[in-house]
Amino acid sequence: MYIIIVGAGDIGTPLINIATRSGNEVVVIENDPKRADRVAGQYDCLVLEDDATAHNVLVDAGIENADALISTTDRDPTNIMVCLLAQEHEVPNIISVVHDPEHMNVFRQIGVNTMENPQQLIAGYLYRAVARPAIVDYMRIGEKAEVFEITVTENAPIGGKTLIEAADSDLLPEDVLIVAIEREGEDPPITPRGNTRIQAGDMLTVYSAFGAEPELTDVFGHPEDRTQ
Repeated sequence: MYIIIVGAGDIGTPLINIATRSGNEVVVIENDPKRADRVAGQYDCLVLEDDATAHNVLVDAGIENADALISTTDRDPTNIMVCLLAQEHEVPNIISVVHDPEHMNVFRQIGVNTMENPQQLIAGYLYRAVARPAIVDYMRIGEKAEVFEITVTENAPIGGKTLIEAADSDLLPEDVLIVAIEREGEDPPITPRGNTRIQAGDMLTVYSAFGAEPELTDVFGHPEDRTQ
């Protein structure tokens, strides 16, 4: 893909790293000379030390050929302006960071995909790591639903049962799905079926319509989450 990344700060820099390592053609626009020099010396990408809200700069960045533009600056007005200019050039995929929740509607009205307040997301993730240590990783979907990863312990009620047996014994409600199983010695991860038997040590990817509530994590052998 041809990707234009605006901003090389705390959010933009890891993004540049991922995008370049994945083999994409990346152009970075950064108006801070030190940041621009650092990125140019560290990553395999074209860096323009300039103002991305200037139309000619986006043209120089090759916006006519861009498959995606991602704006990561720490100023919402700048991100909005950049996204509007990208829309003029009909960039297929336009994404922006949004720092102030009050600005979210503006981004939605102009049809931009957004990532809301990354600092708040990080803070929530860190708190979850302390409050719910059994959850290895998680993603919120809508208001309540979550996808999370959790390891099955030796004493887990679900251990040794097939998914059908777990459902029949009411261990897994209808709105909970085991999406994938990572098991030592198995590569790639197992795609679960009704007769798939859960083993201690399995790392499960779980979808829950009501989130990773303690009643659910108990099933995988983690009652300690209730005491956090």
